[in-house]
Amino acid sequence: MIPTITTVPLLQLASGDRLALQIYKFAGEKLGRKVYLQANLHGSELTGNAVIHQLMQWLSGLEPNQLVGEIWLVPLCNPLGTNERSHHFSPGRFDPYSGENWNRIFWEYQPSVEDLTVFAQSQIECDRPTVEQNYRNRIRASFDKLAAPLKAPSGRPFSEHYRFLLQSLCLDAHYVIDLHTSSDQGLTYFYYFRNRQTSARLFMLPIGILLDEYAGGAFDEAFMKPWLALEDCFAKLGRKIQFDIEAWTMELGSAMQIDTETVDRGVQAVKNYLLQKGVLRVPAAPAPMPSIAAMKLVSSSQMKKYYAPVGGMVQSRVALGKTVEAGQRLYQILSFPKSAYETSQMPTISDICAEQSGIVYDVSINHAVNQGEYVLGIL
Repeated sequence: MIPTITTVPLLQLASGDRLALQIYKFAGEKLGRKVYLQANLHGSELTGNAVIHQLMQWLSGLEPNQLVGEIWLVPLCNPLGTNERSHHFSPGRFDPYSGENWNRIFWEYQPSVEDLTVFAQSQIECDRPTVEQNYRNRIRASFDKLAAPLKAPSGRPFSEHYRFLLQSLCLDAHYVIDLHTSSDQGLTYFYYFRNRQTSARLFMLPIGILLDEYAGGAFDEAFMKPWLALEDCFAKLGRKIQFDIEAWTMELGSAMQIDTETVDRGVQAVKNYLLQKGVLRVPAAPAPMPSIAAMKLVSSSQMKKYYAPVGGMVQSRVALGKTVEAGQRLYQILSFPKSAYETSQMPTISDICAEQSGIVYDVSINHAVNQGEYVLGIL
C-alpha cells in the first residue's frame, strides 16, 4: 500500500517560516474502522516517531485487501515543542506563550446531564451503530462551533488553533493511540480506560494503568470521556451498551532518546492490537495472549510521586524498574546547608524511604534538586 500524504500548515513564525503537520493515510479496500496514531505531543518524547516510521514501512509492504478501514499516522505532531531547545536539553512540554502543558489543552464535549439523558432516551431502541453515528453527529456539531472564533479579527491563542487542528483529525476515529515517553527516564507501559481491560491485554505490555483520576484536557481523555459518559447514561436507563471506541496513551521509555528495544516493543504492541481488532488481516501465527492476571494492572490513583523534601544532590537512588518494599530507602539527598544567621553547618545526608511497596516506573534525569522537585515515581 502507498499512503496518501497530506501536509497541513500549522503555524507561521515571525521569520516567515511555517511549521506544518504531515499525515500519512493508509486506506484499505473495504470500509471499516479508523485508527489514529500520533507521536511527539511533548517535544522531548521522541520514541513514538520511530515507532510510526516502522509501522509505515510495514504497512507499505501490505496489500490493500489486508487492511479493513484506514490508519492515519501523525509523527512529530507538535513541531513547535519538538524544536524547542535549552542548551543540550529539549523540553517542549509546555506552551512557551501560556505555560500550559501541551497535553492539558484539549476540548471536551461535555453535555449537561439533562441533555445526555434526553439523547439516550431517544436512542434507547436503536441499534449500537445508529446510536454511535447519531452521537458522533452531536459531538461534531458542538466541535464545529469552535471554528468561528478562530477566524475572528481578534484572533485566538495558538494553543486553540493547534488543538482544533489536532482533534479534527481524530474526531471520527474508533481507536486513538497517543505515543508518549516519560519526560525523564521511564519504563514502557500504557494508560487505559474503564471496561477496556480485555482490549488492554492485546498490547502485550507488562504494565497497564487504569485512568480512575482525570487530569483534564488530555488528548486521550478528551476523545474518550464523552463515550464513557454515554455508556454510563444508558446503564442508568437500564440498557448495557459498550461502544467499540477506545483510546490509549503508550509511554515508551525515556525522553530525548530513541532506544531500539523500546521501539521494537512499541511496534509489536501496536501491530498486535490492530491484528486482534481485525483492522489488519495478515497471516501470522497467533501470539499467545497474556491473561489479565499476568499483567500488572493498577489504577492511576495508586501512583505515588516523590518530591525532594530538601534541596541538594540525589545519590544512591534505587534503579528504574526495581521493586521496593515499604520502609526501604529509595534515595539519599546530599545537602550543603547555608545560613547567614546561624553557625555554619557541615553537609548533611537525608534518607528518603518508600511509603508503600511497588515498582519504580519513572525517575528524574537531573540529580540536582531544589526542595519540592520531582525525584521518582512508584506504582
